[in-house]
Amino acid sequence: MKKDRVQKLLLDQLRRVPILEVACEKANVSRMSVNRWRKDDKEFDKAVTEAMNEGDAFLNDLTESQLISLIKDKHWPAISFWLRTRNPKFKEKIEISGQITHREQRELTPEEIELRKEALRLALPKSAKAEEEKEKNN
Repeated sequence: MKKDRVQKLLLDQLRRVPILEVACEKANVSRMSVNRWRKDDKEFDKAVTEAMNEGDAFLNDLTESQLISLIKDKHWPAISFWLRTRNPKFKEKIEISGQITHREQRELTPEEIELRKEALRLALPKSAKAEEEKEKNN
């Protein structure tokens, strides 16, 4: 059956390049058809997801291999990238400095006290609100 052959070809393409649009073009099938097949057939949907995961792993291995080749060729950007992303000693760091000053506190007005109570009441989970209501009624 043509559909089975096209689906197999699509899955093979996704294992090489996990980009659905590219795989659809190479398998000569529309993305709409693939999406419909995935919706109608959960096994096919699972197979597409697995093929894309395999494709991701394949490309990760390929790019890591290329990066290592560049490092062996003393390509400074590749060396720097590897060190910054893989070695904690060379990770980019952010330094934050500041100063905390303590301002004189003032007493809350009665209106501010009520607003704070209401905000706390609204922030409590439902179970705590029920307990609070129960305590009020007793």
